[in-house]
Amino acid sequence: MPEAVRRIVAVQAQEAASPYVALWNRVAAFDPADLDAAFRNQSVVKASLVRITLHAVHAADHPAFHEAMVSTLRAARLFDRRFTSTGLTTADADALVPDLVEFASRPRTNAEFEARLRARLGDLPKPGPWWALRTFAPIVHAPTGGPWSFGPRPSYVAAPATPGTADPGVSLARLVRRYLEGFGPASVRDIAQFSLIRVPPIREALASLGGDVIERTGPQGTTLYDVAGAPLPAEDASAPPRLMAMWDSVLLAYADRSRIIPPDYRRLVIRQNGDVLPTLLVDGFVAGVWRPTPGGIEASAFHALSAADWRGLEDEARALRAFLAERDPTVYRRYGHWWTTLPAAEVRVLAG
Repeated sequence: MPEAVRRIVAVQAQEAASPYVALWNRVAAFDPADLDAAFRNQSVVKASLVRITLHAVHAADHPAFHEAMVSTLRAARLFDRRFTSTGLTTADADALVPDLVEFASRPRTNAEFEARLRARLGDLPKPGPWWALRTFAPIVHAPTGGPWSFGPRPSYVAAPATPGTADPGVSLARLVRRYLEGFGPASVRDIAQFSLIRVPPIREALASLGGDVIERTGPQGTTLYDVAGAPLPAEDASAPPRLMAMWDSVLLAYADRSRIIPPDYRRLVIRQNGDVLPTLLVDGFVAGVWRPTPGGIEASAFHALSAADWRGLEDEARALRAFLAERDPTVYRRYGHWWTTLPAAEVRVLAG
C-alpha cells in the first residue's frame, strides 16, 4: 500500500474516508486494512502539506515535502489574524516548536497541546497558537480508530525520524519531480496550484532538475514539463467511468481545471467554501456527482449519458457500495446539503 500512495504522490485526506476511496479507485483488489496498517506503522503519514491541506504521503516523501512547504505553511498561519491576535511573534512561534515536537513523542490531542501552551504562555485569545503551530510543525496525524483510521477528534504525533536534506531548494526540486511523476505533463502554473508555492522558486527547481525533466508543447503553445522517459497514454486510451472521492487529488492538481472538470461544471463540484464533491468521471471528465443513499449510490449527471456510460457507472456503484458497506455506508453524509442546489440532467440510484 505505501507504494500505491507513493505513485499517487499525495492523496487528499481532508475527509478521512477520501484516501480509502481514492485507493479503491486506483488499486485492483484494494484492501482497506492495508491502508489502516500503513497509517499505524507510519509507512504512510497524514499531515498538512501541499495546498495547506491534509494529505496522505509515503513516509519517505514526508521530510522533503514538509521542508519544501514549511515556509508556505508558516506564512499561511503566522500572518493570519487568528494567530496575530494572540500577540505572539513569528519568532515566538518558532521557539515553541521544539518543545511541542518533544511533547508529541506519543500521540496527543488538541486539548493536550493547548493545555501545554497555556501552562507556558497563560490564556490567549481563541483559537490560540496551536491552531497555527499544528499546520507547520513537523508532526503528523496519529490514527484514532473508526472506519477510516482517523476520527473527528484528531490526535498528533511527531513525524517519523527520517532525515531530510536541510536544503529547502533540494527538497522543492524533489517535490516538483515527484509531482511530475504523478501528474505530468504539467505547466509551471499547474505545479504552483498543486503546492501553493510561488512560480519563481518552481522555475528554479525545474532548472535544477536538468535532464531529468523534458519540455512538451501543450494546448495554445503552453510549455508543459514531464519526467524524462515517462510513458504517455495513447490518445485513444479508454477512460472507464469512475466514482471519485471528495477532494480527489486529480481534480485539484492542475491550475487548468478544464483538463478534468468542464468549465460549466467547476462551480458545481468545487463549492464556494472549498468543498469538492465526490464526482462521476465519464471519458476522463467530470460528468456529475454521487452520494450514498439508503437505496444505493445516487448518481446525478449534469448532462445526458449514454446507456453504456450508465452501465459502467452501475458496475462501479455496485463495487463501491460493497466496499462502503463494511466501513461506512453513508460516507460523506454531512455534505448532503449541497445536493439541494445542484442541477441535474438525469438522476439515477445505482446498485439498489
